[in-house]
Amino acid sequence: MRFAAFALAVFLLPQAQNEFVIKPPYKDAPELTIKQAVPKGTIHEFVMKSEESKLYPGIVQNPSGRPIPYERPVAVYVPAQYKPGTVAPFIVVQDGANPKYRNTLPAILDNLIYEKRVPPIIAVMVQHGGGDGPGSERGLEYDTVSDRYTMFIEQEVLPRVASQYGLTLTKDPEGRATMGGSSGAAAAFTMAWFHPELYRRVLSYSGTFVNQENPRNPEISRGAWEYHATLIPNAPRKPIRIWMHVSENDNGSTRDDASLHNWVLANQHMLAALKAKGYTYRFVYAEGAGHTDPAVINQTLAGALEWLWQDYRGK
Repeated sequence: MRFAAFALAVFLLPQAQNEFVIKPPYKDAPELTIKQAVPKGTIHEFVMKSEESKLYPGIVQNPSGRPIPYERPVAVYVPAQYKPGTVAPFIVVQDGANPKYRNTLPAILDNLIYEKRVPPIIAVMVQHGGGDGPGSERGLEYDTVSDRYTMFIEQEVLPRVASQYGLTLTKDPEGRATMGGSSGAAAAFTMAWFHPELYRRVLSYSGTFVNQENPRNPEISRGAWEYHATLIPNAPRKPIRIWMHVSENDNGSTRDDASLHNWVLANQHMLAALKAKGYTYRFVYAEGAGHTDPAVINQTLAGALEWLWQDYRGK
């Protein structure tokens, strides 16, 4: 298996075959280059309005008691190799309108699919409902440790994507992946954790596995921090495969463990918890980089996707 996206400066940590340190200078992976000979996928776009959603109708933050309306753009990448009527594997991308993913993923998939390094994957790039952090629509969707967001994708997004563009999306959990950065990465893991019968492949950049859930769930009092503190250690191993990253200068990197808000420590705790339970993982630590650093993403995303799908056989 090739890992061209790691290109320069990939160093294997001692006695850890799946743990890597990468160092600057970071360079764009060759898979980001648009090549004339490579067939180009099609990108469809539509907008979901808050009043159309039963699960996320908007947050009430005004005296009227009415939800604040929002619009959610969605982009759907369909590879050139997709044949109508066939069942297709796919990946759900959180923060789907973010240029870090929206402007790079199609070219990467064009190249990887053409070179047969990943299957012909449909990418469903879903934007959040607005804002960031506790009290925002994005925070509600991504930082909540429950299956609500998964049900939103399953009940409100995927059926529309399939019907609107004539796509047949696989029901096989091995053919369903989910990815994101920051809170979007936490949401990706949450999707697989609560519903491994639906999703089993997770790609995480600077995952927000910290104490950021709002409103609080009294049974999971520290939000996504509970994944590595209690949930993973106390549960049987689930059939989840995860590629995960954190940067040296990630959010809260100078804070202590007691703050429950240090992304570096949180991701290292995730690594330890997953490793102890025997999960299939790959962990990348990026020196001299920041939170969901675009330079790191541009260097590693192609290799991450290849690793994530390397054992997929399809049905």
